[in-house]
Amino acid sequence: MKDLFDMISRQSSKLTTITYSTSFSMGIRFFSKRFHDPIYAIYGFVRFADEIVDSFHGYDKQKLLDRFKNDTYLAIEEKISLNPILNNFQWAVNKYNIDIDLIDLFLKSMEMDLQEITYDQCNYETYILGSAEVVGLMCLKVFCEGSEANFSKLKPSAMKLGSAFQKINFLRDLNADYTGLGRSYFPGITISDFSQESKSDIEADIQKDFDAGLSGIRVLPSGARFGVYVAYIYFYELFLKIKRTSAKQIMEKRIRISNPKKYSLFVMAFIQHKLNKI
Repeated sequence: MKDLFDMISRQSSKLTTITYSTSFSMGIRFFSKRFHDPIYAIYGFVRFADEIVDSFHGYDKQKLLDRFKNDTYLAIEEKISLNPILNNFQWAVNKYNIDIDLIDLFLKSMEMDLQEITYDQCNYETYILGSAEVVGLMCLKVFCEGSEANFSKLKPSAMKLGSAFQKINFLRDLNADYTGLGRSYFPGITISDFSQESKSDIEADIQKDFDAGLSGIRVLPSGARFGVYVAYIYFYELFLKIKRTSAKQIMEKRIRISNPKKYSLFVMAFIQHKLNKI
């Protein structure tokens, strides 16, 4: 029975999310239950593509990504895939009418990670659009449940929120990306000249994205609002911790939020949500 295979596909996406990201999977729990499976489906797809370009050293990454891309489009067209992650993703794409253009842009950014690119402002913006902003829009498609009016209204803030999250990841992974993968995403920034001034400029840009993103969270559909706010609170705390860390220390260690601190943030977010203080 295909229902059994679809159930296995859903569980595969959920397991992928829980295994790769405790913070993200914890945030999903705060969505209405009807949003759990499609958001797991999106995360599983994004995670697998990211693993190809980031982790599969010693293999032909371009060949693997090309195959993954072709299999993705076939799965969406045929409404089935023998890859459980893609089978679940195509279900979400077809059910929530996720635009193929968003998937194209995401996979384009993954391909950029296979190339030696000097990130000028144009490449930087292109990469963030595909790797983060469109992922936020895929999730927004789910949350809006077919309302194109809501989607259009919330689209700018969803993109800014995804941008903020991605830039924070770039900042805290600056050294690991450069030494481990040979990447430096921020335009004009290299490891040798990463200064406190450069760090402050990046942080000011992130703050603008956060401010724009928060305005959208306040008017999200009720079943999604709290879960997205939890993610916002977590990333904003991470942002504040990075701001308190010197440029030199950023290059020496990866900034993290402890599990006890995460739980306290979730409690605080819940109280603010209940008191309508978002």
